[in-house]
Amino acid sequence: MADLSLLQEDLPEDADGFGLDDCSSESDVIVAPSALDFVSQDDMLTPLGRLDKYAASENVFNRQMVARSLLDTLREVCDDERECVAVLERISRLADDSEPTVRAELMEQVPHIALFCQENRPAIPYAFSKYLLPIVVRYLADQNNQVRKTSQAALLALLEQELIERSDVETKVCPVLVELTAPDSNDDVKTEAVAIMCKMAPMVGKDITERLILPRFCEMCCDCRMFHVRKVCAANFGDICSVVGQQATEEMLLPRFFQLCSDNVWGVRKACAECFMAVSCATCQEIRRTKLSALFINLISDPSRWVRQAAFQSLGPFISTFANPSSSGQYFKEENKSSEDTSVEDKNSSERTRSADAPEDIEARPTGGDSSVHLEEALADGAETPRQPPGELSAPAESSSPHRSSPEPPPDAAGSEEEQEACACRLASQPEAGTGAQDSAPLDQEQYNSFHFWRTPLPEIDLDVELEQGSGSEPSPQGLDVEPEVPAPGPASITMATRKELEEMIENLEPHIDDPDVKAQVDVLAAALRASSLDAGDEAGEAARRPPQDELPSCRLDHDASGPLISEETLDSALHSMHNGSDTGPGSGFSPEEERRAKVQDVVPQALLDQYLSMTDPSRAQTVDTEIAKHCAYSLPGVALTLGRQNWHCLRETYETLASDMQWKVRRTLAFSIHELAVILGDQLTAADLVPIFNGFLKDLDEVRIGVLKHLHDFLKLLHIDKRREYLYQLQEFLVTDNSRNWRFRAELAEQLILLLELYSPRDVYDYLRPIALNLCADKVSSVRWISYKLVSEMVRKLHRAAPPTFGADLIQELVESFGRCPRWSGRQAFVFVCQTVIEDDCLPMDQFAVQLMPHLLTLANDRVPNVRVLLAKTLRQTLLEKEHFLASASCHQEAVEQAIMALQMDRDSDVKYFASTHPASTRISEDALSTASSTY
Repeated sequence: MADLSLLQEDLPEDADGFGLDDCSSESDVIVAPSALDFVSQDDMLTPLGRLDKYAASENVFNRQMVARSLLDTLREVCDDERECVAVLERISRLADDSEPTVRAELMEQVPHIALFCQENRPAIPYAFSKYLLPIVVRYLADQNNQVRKTSQAALLALLEQELIERSDVETKVCPVLVELTAPDSNDDVKTEAVAIMCKMAPMVGKDITERLILPRFCEMCCDCRMFHVRKVCAANFGDICSVVGQQATEEMLLPRFFQLCSDNVWGVRKACAECFMAVSCATCQEIRRTKLSALFINLISDPSRWVRQAAFQSLGPFISTFANPSSSGQYFKEENKSSEDTSVEDKNSSERTRSADAPEDIEARPTGGDSSVHLEEALADGAETPRQPPGELSAPAESSSPHRSSPEPPPDAAGSEEEQEACACRLASQPEAGTGAQDSAPLDQEQYNSFHFWRTPLPEIDLDVELEQGSGSEPSPQGLDVEPEVPAPGPASITMATRKELEEMIENLEPHIDDPDVKAQVDVLAAALRASSLDAGDEAGEAARRPPQDELPSCRLDHDASGPLISEETLDSALHSMHNGSDTGPGSGFSPEEERRAKVQDVVPQALLDQYLSMTDPSRAQTVDTEIAKHCAYSLPGVALTLGRQNWHCLRETYETLASDMQWKVRRTLAFSIHELAVILGDQLTAADLVPIFNGFLKDLDEVRIGVLKHLHDFLKLLHIDKRREYLYQLQEFLVTDNSRNWRFRAELAEQLILLLELYSPRDVYDYLRPIALNLCADKVSSVRWISYKLVSEMVRKLHRAAPPTFGADLIQELVESFGRCPRWSGRQAFVFVCQTVIEDDCLPMDQFAVQLMPHLLTLANDRVPNVRVLLAKTLRQTLLEKEHFLASASCHQEAVEQAIMALQMDRDSDVKYFASTHPASTRISEDALSTASSTY
């Protein structure tokens, strides 16, 4: 149309020029208006004029364009404060537009306009607070859903960028949100307002949240009319708890949380299960153990499958909140980290804390009232409180060792568990026999036998009958047997050869005393040796071998109520167990009751751990979630860290079950985290329990092997050098994949080999890693080759610095033969790439490089393939000549390089000439490779 109008305007002139005087007059020509005319009219208007013109248009599209161009208009008039204020006033008028799309478009621009106002605050100091914020707040209650959503997003964006003053938040934002959540408010608006309050709580801080948001939030948690509101509150409960802190959470929020967890609507309970970990983090250990644990058990057994599914997904994270950094640190740090480094004052303070919590825990036990009274009296007398059976939910959190005030390291977990069970059994039985702890004389410490407190108590023993039989005389050295009519052999039958055997076994095990399992064996053997020496009358020898008195559990027992010492059958079984290396794990021949006790611990409530261990049950996949085993595998490192390596026996069977799961996703999850678990368990448990599973993952699907491969260095560095060398033979297997196009697998292998260089000797690197590296340098995919060049250069560095330099010289010679003189041009190009990397990373001294690699590199100046010559020219000009060795000294090597560059400058290929004669900015190997990507794939 524009062209046509111009043509019609020119016609009269043309006609006159050619003498056509009889043509139509100029008045008869119809001139059509052009769009350029309108553009010129707009250009003549001021920014405010254009804004007023289109803001008053009846066309909705024009008004939308006004909203989009507001920021540009402000930038044009930012130098004039009055015009800026005028634009902001027109924004306020535009906010009253009747069309929802215009209002939504305006709200999308508000955060950008607010940021502009903040940057130009001297010119328009109160622009946002006066003009923009009221619009945002007003739109929160808009009738149109799209407008409300955009205003909510704008408000959160403004709060996140800290563009709203705290005073405005308190006086303009929070009161409106509280009003929108009133009982008579619209249902949709109320639900959205509650969600906004919850999301803005972390941004506005603890003070404003507690004063202005928390009271209304608690009311909304009890909204009986709308479950949508309660569901939103439950979904954001953890965020509110993390903001307000522990005190407000326990006093105000926990009662509401209990109500939401028992809500009639399963969606509300499901939301509670999903945020359970965040709520637990905001409470103290006592409430977490006594109240939240029981509440979580209810969610796990919820009638709704969706609630159970969410609860099981949160079970592992919830268990991880029971971790105590002060106590768990000594289990997952390095082996030489001993708890002896802990000061006595810290232990005494922790002892006082546990003693203060003990009476409440004791009252929560399902035991007889008399035994509870006597236990409390034993506490008052200064004796140590026997540990609660870990199966109870109210077990104390930090009760990980019976030696509360001892500076010695805690004993093995399994041993201390059974030790305290026996102690608790005897303490509970004393009142029934009429020999209460408060009436009995203190037990002579020479008669103490720690073997009683380690072994599992025999339930068939009737302590009342035995105590009545021996009440009138001194206790005989014979132990109590299961059947009273059969006389039990005394310790006198233990021969000197047996004692000697015990001493030899203890001496052999002492170098490995850091291992918790070995320490448990040493404790058993030492107890047996002390018992045999005690009964033989060797009191002096027993006093010399016995540990200090303050290391013994301070369980106050009656002298007449002392249990059996040690029988020959028990000692023989113990020796047999030590010789065969048996443990309490599955398949060791123990009864189901003993296997159950092997999974008992006291770090977390036993009911929670039992539920976690049941996640591998096949029935769970049918009744809860088909991927429940994957969730179990995902959270297992966190659970293991919480329990500590001394309780690994509780998780060993579960981990083995997951490692053999039929779903590859479960095994893949374990493969990606096995290196983290190895750090938690330490080198000895890793070698015993994780290495076999690691070996199985190496032969699994590629989807599982990639998890092992990505952290191969992290896992192997935790192993002993001998065990680590065994994997040198298996590294070659990573070159074979299920799909040959899976080039990322080989690229990851090259990355890991670079890290593995530091773990192996130069001979191992040359014998085992070198063939793999050279194979990867000839890979079909260029991305794999680029990483491999780095691998080879680092290998050159390591072997050159080795004591016998022959490995480095042999590797360089093989590079020259296999790549520098390769009949394929891609091999010769790879040789140039390797040389470039060696120069850039200073893997070889320049004098050594000039002798060993540079002569072979310069021969490629006459290569018949231009790609090789181009890369050579870039390497010589941009990399080699930048080194000080060739800049400072005029040697024969420098002369040879200059001659090669001159030859390349006269090359028949234009690209070779360019890179040989100029100095482009690009110098990195990756950019060089990308420049030739089309010819190097």
